[in-house]
Amino acid sequence: MSAPAPGAIDCDVHPALPNTRVLLPYLDAYWREHVTMRGLERDDYTAAAFPPNAPINARPDWKPASGPAGSDLASLQAQALDAFQSRFAICNVLHGTPTIFSEDLAAAFCRAINDWIVAEWLDRDPRLRASIVVPMHSPELAAKEVERCAADPRFVQVLVWQMQELPLGRRFHWPLYRVAEQLDLPIGIHAGSSYRHAPTNLGWPSYYIEDYVSWSTGFAGVLNSLISEGVFVEFPRLKVVLIESGVTWLPAWMWRANKTWRGVRAEVPWLEKSPADYAREHVRLTIQPFDAPPRQDQLQRVIEEIGSEEMLLFSSDYPHWHYEGTDAVPDGLSGSLLRKIQVDNALATYSRLNR
Repeated sequence: MSAPAPGAIDCDVHPALPNTRVLLPYLDAYWREHVTMRGLERDDYTAAAFPPNAPINARPDWKPASGPAGSDLASLQAQALDAFQSRFAICNVLHGTPTIFSEDLAAAFCRAINDWIVAEWLDRDPRLRASIVVPMHSPELAAKEVERCAADPRFVQVLVWQMQELPLGRRFHWPLYRVAEQLDLPIGIHAGSSYRHAPTNLGWPSYYIEDYVSWSTGFAGVLNSLISEGVFVEFPRLKVVLIESGVTWLPAWMWRANKTWRGVRAEVPWLEKSPADYAREHVRLTIQPFDAPPRQDQLQRVIEEIGSEEMLLFSSDYPHWHYEGTDAVPDGLSGSLLRKIQVDNALATYSRLNR
């Protein structure tokens, strides 16, 4: 691993809410009274599947004196923006409130989170951009929140969880995809789940390692759903970014998906191209955590098998811990590919970064 070049675009950093109480000023009067009456501000709605003090959650030197890792702007500026010499960094706020069953309450919290990230982060550092947090139980309310936030060009993406109540390709979600395509906003699909369904095909796991390793199969399921249901046929300009999915599982998924599609393509006549071709055109992946093979020549083979130099995006995944120091870029990549991963692919994916 090596450090990114100066001016790289970091497509995944994680500002964290210090606590839910900080959202109270960003709720309107009704919802502020509702939340405090029910004592909801006392719950932190942690979205992490792992213990807060697990090493994978945050590097020891990236933890602030108080509060969760990622909750201090000055620390993020010094440890991520300055350390990586980033041109831009996209803030992805991971929080449990978008999965609240009450559609109206979830929408109120999402509005508050989006307003909080503007006031407390974007307004305080010109290098920061953000994803729009939306209530996924209501595609209509999610679409309205996207339209509201899109007036601010610093919002460059819509953020959703990988494992929802319904597969992400289902037509239930299409109102959100329609407005995202109209506003030229990619859908960022981040590793994680509401945990109302088992995160593995075999049921509920016993150990964190089972959950974590199974995320790649969850992302394969996301691609199966988006492509098979015809999302990219209905929305031909839509881009999807898989965040914290890993990378090296992708070639095997392409082979299996293509082989199966050739055998049962009559079932999905709207797919005029192979699944791998749709993925190469519409799907991007962040590179941290990077499940790299042990040898550089093996990594080069993986890149060749993916068959595209446009699919990978640089990310630090700050404050999560996957590497030492600033060595966040896998070794063994060509100079032209490194330029694309660190800058060009992000500019092509996030059109608002060019404004």
